[in-house]
Amino acid sequence: MNFVSEVIADKGDRVHSIHPTATVLDAVREMAARQVGSLVVLKDGALIGVITERDYARRGVLHGRRSDETLVETIMTPNPLTVKSSMSIDVCMEIMTDQRVRHLPVMDDTRLIGLVSIGDLVRAIIQRQRETIEQLRDYIAS
Repeated sequence: MNFVSEVIADKGDRVHSIHPTATVLDAVREMAARQVGSLVVLKDGALIGVITERDYARRGVLHGRRSDETLVETIMTPNPLTVKSSMSIDVCMEIMTDQRVRHLPVMDDTRLIGLVSIGDLVRAIIQRQRETIEQLRDYIAS
């Protein structure tokens, strides 16, 4: 795997989302139920932010905000960095490392087509390395 589109094809294009006026408690429950570390925040179908476990800890808990009273829009990361499906996995890893983010929404034009996590990209890189090793073994053995 070399491109984001391949990661999306492999993992699926299901993106879990929440509305900005939902409570943080609703968001945390949704993340727990889906076993994910982030949700995209959509308003009228448009991407306006991302809420992550890190946002909850740093902008919610550390500020003494009550999860059942605080709205997602209060602690979400607004205007998140996005990538295109045609981007390479390596470039996405650089973006995540440089910008210290763990989740990148994938946008083609104005359409949200997926979400990749750092874990998704690490898995893809490991798979690519396994394939390279196998090809080298086959080459040496022939």
